[in-house]
Amino acid sequence: MSRLECFAGQRPGQPLLSTADGVVIEQTLREAGIRFERWPTRALPVAATPEQVLETYREEVAHWLEGEGYQTVDVVAMTPDHPKRVELRQSFLREHTHSEDEIRFFAAGQGLFALRIGDRVLEVLCTRGDLIAVPAGTPHWFDMGPSPDFVALRFFNDSRGWIAHYTGSDIADHFSRLEPS
Repeated sequence: MSRLECFAGQRPGQPLLSTADGVVIEQTLREAGIRFERWPTRALPVAATPEQVLETYREEVAHWLEGEGYQTVDVVAMTPDHPKRVELRQSFLREHTHSEDEIRFFAAGQGLFALRIGDRVLEVLCTRGDLIAVPAGTPHWFDMGPSPDFVALRFFNDSRGWIAHYTGSDIADHFSRLEPS
């Protein structure tokens, strides 16, 4: 289930808001300039290929490519036995920005986005069916957990794909991690 927690300042403490209410999550993120929406979920074949995932969500992909103006889409699938899971997790956990929007749709699994918006940190647990659109230049980090297990569509305007610009801040070290439940 999706979850949002909002914190004041740059260190965690008691959240100002903690909710699993989809309407509240969407409204709170919209007020912070973050797009969040739920797509209908569809069954994917076991060990679905990128082509099968794209075909399963063909209509939604077409909307984002044609209607929203994104140039490319790809599929990233992470599994608990992925050979680069530790290295990739560490790179995502460092606060960074992008020169373009970061758009992710979770077709399966989950991931924890943390966004630094002014003097607040918003932690968004995205689960199957969630789409999050982080605007270009927004400081954030992402945790896929120590045993990642997700399939996500990623939309880009830059054909080079995911390019991080690290901020050098250690803020991410002070906030939640996605740990197995």
